[in-house]
Amino acid sequence: MNLQLEHYRNVALVSSALSPETWPFNLKWLPKSACLVGGTVRDALLDRHSEYLDLDFVLPTDAVETAQAIARHYRAGFVVLDAERQIARVVFEQGTADFALQVGETLEDDLRRRDFTVNAIAYNPHTKDLLDPLHGYEDLQQKRLRMVSVENLAEDPLRLLRAYRQAAQLGFTLDSETQQAIRQLAPDLNKIAAERVQSELNYLLGTARGTSWIKTAWEDDLLHDWFPSATPDRLAQIAAIDHVTVHLQETWTEFWSELSRTVRGTPKASEAKGSVRTWVTIAKLASLLPDDPQTAEAQLWRLKYSRAEIQAVSTVLKALPQLKSGHAIADWSLAEQYQFFQTVGAGFPAIALLGFAIKLPVEDVAMLIDRFLDPSDPVAHPNPILTGQDLINLLQIPPSPQIGKLLAALQLARAEAKISTREEAVEFARSLL
Repeated sequence: MNLQLEHYRNVALVSSALSPETWPFNLKWLPKSACLVGGTVRDALLDRHSEYLDLDFVLPTDAVETAQAIARHYRAGFVVLDAERQIARVVFEQGTADFALQVGETLEDDLRRRDFTVNAIAYNPHTKDLLDPLHGYEDLQQKRLRMVSVENLAEDPLRLLRAYRQAAQLGFTLDSETQQAIRQLAPDLNKIAAERVQSELNYLLGTARGTSWIKTAWEDDLLHDWFPSATPDRLAQIAAIDHVTVHLQETWTEFWSELSRTVRGTPKASEAKGSVRTWVTIAKLASLLPDDPQTAEAQLWRLKYSRAEIQAVSTVLKALPQLKSGHAIADWSLAEQYQFFQTVGAGFPAIALLGFAIKLPVEDVAMLIDRFLDPSDPVAHPNPILTGQDLINLLQIPPSPQIGKLLAALQLARAEAKISTREEAVEFARSLL
């Protein structure tokens, strides 16, 4: 049914996504039958805005040809995403526009093949009309995520997990019949390519809004195959991480900025999709995995995480036993603290965050954080007083593996406050020889 209510018209006019004046190309390039669909329309009706435009158009004919003509005229990037299904993308500096061939004889047929009713609303920018055959706007008003059909969920089982991600993203509840269908279809999720599953998981891990939905997804049997070691206690640990991070943002901004850093070497994901990998994300991911680093690494490889992400999580898991041992942090010697920082390296923020989450003594974890935040601290950030060449010249010894051992010994000695000057370092090295 075509909806021409004044309310819809007003929303369309003020929405940055639905207003052609804000698009990177002129409306005249679109045929009269072209419609915006999916998340673009949904977010506009919810008054959700993004600086980076992500436009999705459905055309009854010539979808790829239309995209190619626009890309050529505006000298924008062009790629055919799916030649068989006739889907192409035009990439502009301020956003992307996808053009897909209509599935079915009518636009309504196309909408009825989608995942959830809130994503099955179409908008014609020429006529400013909305097509809402499944009453998605009513679900938007109720802040409810409702499936179009069980068959549509079964057709692409990733939609099962996507339901929890979109509920978290939008702040919606899940329709009871939809949730029941997801539970019945849950075993089918393991048929989906791991990269696609990982993408949905990363959003849930990347925001506090996703934590309760991770728990719900686990309770509904969606995660057992991917994280067989997850337990209610581990899920509660993720919630504790969220609680700690809120406190740190308010009271310890310097350390929070370290936790918020993107993990070096991880994929450059879209921040708009919530998938940037920070040390908070690494701490949460570690919470879902078994204590044994080797087993955990195998699970992460299966989910197609990057080598950098796997190494980061593995570092965290290897360090945790020392934190949780009966040997209190307050009783660690300087040498033990030095070796700890040498072992954990850049992964320290995630480890400290987990220390707070598992309720280690606050003052003990804070002591380690203070060292980490001080770039001149010789325990956390040892800087050699002498170089290898200095040792060769001053001690008249040949290059050999012994040089590396001497440098390591000097760093430890400095951390333990046994030496503090070049002269003392030379004498200490000479005594070791």
